[in-house]
Order: sequence, then structure tokens, then C-alpha cells
Amino acid sequence: MPLPPSELRYLSSDASIEGVVSNERWLSGLRDSFVDQAAFDAALSAGDVMVYRVASVESANGEGQLHYGLGLLMPGKIGKEYFHTRGHIHAFRPAAEVYICLQGQGLMLLEHESDGSYEVVEMTPDRVIYVPGYTTHQTINTGTEPLTYWGVLSSQAGHDYEFVKVNGFRHLIVEENGKPVVINREDFWK
Repeated sequence: MPLPPSELRYLSSDASIEGVVSNERWLSGLRDSFVDQAAFDAALSAGDVMVYRVASVESANGEGQLHYGLGLLMPGKIGKEYFHTRGHIHAFRPAAEVYICLQGQGLMLLEHESDGSYEVVEMTPDRVIYVPGYTTHQTINTGTEPLTYWGVLSSQAGHDYEFVKVNGFRHLIVEENGKPVVINREDFWK
């Protein structure tokens, strides 16, 4: 088996990795990620924008190997909901992940599959976030500039986006009085 590349060049300013194509997520493809559908429709009618992109490197598979990606999440809001990633849980549930924030300001929402408990962790350039196994996680940009970060995970982890699409997140990060706050999804319209 050939060895994967030991070195890749990247630019944190635009979250690009030399020779790697980014997977872009545009607003039009994220309808089910936002609660306020009227605000979503209004934003989309103003123009389809890229919300985030990830350049993923999956050059080696199998036991003990790693995959990693460089993400860029744009600033913005749909109504009072901040721009965020679709979020996921790992297909191989025990797999953990590490996120390393490079620039920007945001939050990571962690919801534990087993008991529904949650945690919100600050994402700033001086932080490393550990996401334990059995945990859905979502990145939220609460700042005014792009949020860029590395994600590193086991090559066996996989991504289960369908779980989040069907079950959603129980909590949301919204802006209230100019600050991000956590609310229960069911309380959004109260």
C-alpha cells in the first residue's frame, strides 16, 4: 500500500488545501437546518450564498489511520439563527473527533446521543475542542468574519448526516440582545 502524503500546504485565510477540492454547502441546500422557514425564504430570495465549505483529506483508510478537513463557515444569520454547519454524528458511533480553531469566533454544539445532554463550547483561535463518540456536533459562526478550523477524526468514523436530518438538534444557538444564547428547539416560537 502506498504511503499517504506526509505534507500538504494549506491557507487558513480561505480554508483551502493545495490540490484538494472543497465540498461547498450553499444556502439552498440547507433548508432543513433552519427553523424559521419564512426568514430562510427571504434570505434565499435575496440570493443563494455559500454558507460553508470543507476541504477533506482521506488519503489513508483502515485501523489507526486519520482523516482530516479544513472548514470555512461564513458569518451570517437566517432570522435570529446564526449560520451553522448541517452537523453530524459519526456512522461509527464510538469515534471521537478533534477540532482546532484557526480564526474567527463561534461555538460548537455537542448533543450526546445516549442521554440527550448537551454542551456548548467556544471556538476561538486559542481553543481545541474534543468531541466524544456518540455525540452529534454542529459548528456555529457567531462572529463577523469567516470561522476556519481543522477537524481530525478516525478514518473509520464516517458521517451520519441522515441521523441529524431525521432527528434534528434539540437545541439552537440564536442571537438575543446582540449575543448568542442557547434555546430548546421547541421553544423557538415562544
